[in-house]
Amino acid sequence: MVLGQYSLFGIGRIFYDGWQNPPTVLQQVAGCGRGQSVRLPQPWPVRREMPLPPGAVWGFVGCMRESPSNPVVGVAWMLASGLSFVVVTGIVRYLGTDLPAAQSAFLRFGWGVVFLAPALVTLRRVGVPTGLGRTIVLRGAVHTLAVVLWFYAMARIPVAEVTAIGYLNPVCVTLGAALLFGEKLAVRRLIAIGVALLGALIVLRPGVREIEPGHWSQLGAAICFAGSYLFAKSLSGKMPAGAVVGILSVTVTLGLLPFAIWVWVPMSLAQLGWLAVVALAATSGHYCMTRAFAVAPISVTQPVTFLQLVWATMLGFFVFGEAVDPFVLLGGAVIIGAVSYITWREAQLKRRAVTPLVGAGKL
Repeated sequence: MVLGQYSLFGIGRIFYDGWQNPPTVLQQVAGCGRGQSVRLPQPWPVRREMPLPPGAVWGFVGCMRESPSNPVVGVAWMLASGLSFVVVTGIVRYLGTDLPAAQSAFLRFGWGVVFLAPALVTLRRVGVPTGLGRTIVLRGAVHTLAVVLWFYAMARIPVAEVTAIGYLNPVCVTLGAALLFGEKLAVRRLIAIGVALLGALIVLRPGVREIEPGHWSQLGAAICFAGSYLFAKSLSGKMPAGAVVGILSVTVTLGLLPFAIWVWVPMSLAQLGWLAVVALAATSGHYCMTRAFAVAPISVTQPVTFLQLVWATMLGFFVFGEAVDPFVLLGGAVIIGAVSYITWREAQLKRRAVTPLVGAGKL
C-alpha cells in the first residue's frame, strides 16, 4: 500500500476517474485491470461505453486487493474516518467565533469545490439530466442551512455534545422517509427510534440545565442534514453518485455566498489555511467511511463510530479544557445502540436501505 495514493490529488483523481459509477469502477479497478470499460447508468444522457482511464488505477486504491469481507480492515477504515471527523470538529472549535458561521462554512465548501475540480470539469462536459433542477436546488438550500447551523453550534457548545447530538441524523432520516416516502415503521423500529430520542434527552437534560442556542442549532443541523440525505436518495437513481456530490459542493457554495458576503470580516491566512484543512479532513473522513462500509459488515463498523464521541470528549478535555460529562457519553452510546439496531435489522430483512449509517450525514 502506497501512502501517496491517499493524498489530496489522489482523492481528487478518484472523483475524476470514478464519478460516473463509483461502485462499478471500484469493483473493476480493484483488480488493477487496464483498458476495461464502464457502462454509464441510465437515465444518464450519455449512452455509450467509456474506456476505464489508466489514471483510475493510480487514483483509486485499486491495488490493495481487499477482501470483500474483512472486519479488521473495516474497523481500521472506520477508526480513520472517526479521527478525520474529530479533526474537523477540533479545528472549527479552535477557530471559535472569530469568523461568522456563514463565512466559515462558505470557505470550507469553497475549498471543497477546488478539491473536486476534476470531477466538476467532467460534469460540466456531460451535463445534468433534465427535470432534476428543482430537487438539486432544494437539496442545496437545505444543506446550506445545515452547515451554517453546524458551524454555529460547533463554535459555542462542547465538542462532545455536538458529536452526540449529531448521531440523531439517521433517526431523523428514518422519520422523514416514513413521512415523505411512505416507508413503513414496524414496532421494533419505532421502539429503537424512541430509545434514540431518549438518548438525546440524556444528552440535553432539559429542565435540569439550560438548553443553549448552540444545542438548538445542532438539533436543527441534524434535521436539515437528514433532509439533504433524503433529497440525495431521490437523486441517486437518476444521477451517478459522484455527480451528486460534485453538484452539492457547488450549490452549497453558491447558497452560502450571499450570507458570507453579508457577514464577511477580515481574516488571516492562517484561518484560511485551517479551513482548507477542514475541507480536506472532511473529504478524508467520508472516503475512509465509504471504504469501511465496503469491506466489513454493518454490525462491525457501526459500533466503532462511538469511539468518535470518546475522542471528541478527550479533545475537548485536553485541548479546550471542557469538562467530561458522563451523561453525554451515556446518551451518545444509547443513540448509537438504537441506530445500530435499526441498520442491522434492515440489513437482516434485506430491505432497501433508507436509514443511513452513522456518519452519512457528516459535514
